[in-house]
This record gives sequence, structure tokens and C-alpha cells, in this order.
Amino acid sequence: MSRKIAIMGAMPEEVEPIVSKLDNLNIVEYAANKYYEGSYNGQDVLVAYSKIGKVFATLTATILIEKFKCDTLLFSGVAGAISPELKVGDLIIAEGLCQHDLDITAFGHPYGYVPEGDVCVAADEHLREVAKQVASQKGLRLKEGIIATGDQFVADEARKNWIGETFKADALEMEGAAVAVVCSALNVPFFVLRAISDAADMDASFSFDEFLESSAKISADFILSMVDTIK
Repeated sequence: MSRKIAIMGAMPEEVEPIVSKLDNLNIVEYAANKYYEGSYNGQDVLVAYSKIGKVFATLTATILIEKFKCDTLLFSGVAGAISPELKVGDLIIAEGLCQHDLDITAFGHPYGYVPEGDVCVAADEHLREVAKQVASQKGLRLKEGIIATGDQFVADEARKNWIGETFKADALEMEGAAVAVVCSALNVPFFVLRAISDAADMDASFSFDEFLESSAKISADFILSMVDTIK
């Protein structure tokens, strides 16, 4: 049985370089979004951007798996650094993902936990090994760590430090843990790659839009190389 690989991002800019490389492209409009069906070097892929945040990410990941029958999910996007080791442009893959804004501590539970859930959901070990192979082949440095997800853009240093200390997190973003929960519940292997877009060492000349365009191309090349390796 052949694989059908889903590739997800949060924003159009994050998936456009991937869509542009697909053969036999077909666009399906469903649930107020567009899904790009195609093939890459003979491998069936389905590409979508979710829009920003956990709810949209949950919706899109579920549709990719349930409606389009994808059996592997690769997520590519940008993230903010928590770890001082991460600089703008660095790549990090998720060992595990947690929800930093999930809080029912009033009932005696730890941050990020709900009954019958996990504080941290582990990403697929085999896909992480594939990513390390690809990074080695391309001469890229790849960090592996915990990525924290929440429905807020965190620009406050104290909040960032709290997330790092509470969850042992290295980076933070707004979709990954939602995708992790969906894939874990539906037994679909998943992987999250993030390029660091903001860090403590940023200078005033930094342009997020320019970075997004350049990093999307690097991430697209990386993800498509993973598709080739998986195939």
C-alpha cells in the first residue's frame, strides 16, 4: 500500500515553495480552506496551510487524515527561540510538543495537562531520524528539543522564560502541539520542523517578511528531501 504524505504549515508563505514543486497539481476547496493534491518524484502528497493557531491547526490536521486519508504528517514553519543556543535561522525539530497556555492547575493538575491527555506528546522517532539524515546530507545543523505551543504570540521575556522553565522548552509557536494531539489520537506518525524567526540576539534591521520568504525555501527543500527519503 502506497503512502500519502501530508505537508502542513500555518501560513501560505510556508507552503508555497512546496506547492510550486508538485506535479499533477489539483486544488480542492473544503471547510473554508484549500488543499493542494499532487506528487513529488512519484510520491503522493497533500499540502495545506491551516491558518494561525491551535483550532485551525487541529481542523486542518484532522481533515488531512480523515478526509484525504494521509498516513504521515510533516509540519514546517517558523518559531521563536527560548533556548539561548538558538539563533535566527537555526532549525529545530520537535522531540515533543506541549501546550503552554493550557491551565487547569486550579484542580491540582500540572500546567499543560488535562485528564486522559499528556503534558508532552512525542514526535515520531523514525521521522526524526530521517530528518537527521537529511540534515547530515545537506550539512545543516539541526537541534532537537521540546517545542511549546499556545494561542498567543509571546513577546514578553518573563513569559518566555516561564515557558522554558515550566516545560523545559527550547522554542515556541502556535500550532505544533495541536497537530501532535490529533496525530497521536489517530495513530498517524508526525514530525515538526521549525526555523527560528526571532531570538534574543535579533538586531533592528531584521525583516520578518524577508526571513519568512528565505526560510520557507530552506524548509521546503528540507521537507521535500524527507519525502524522498521516506519514499
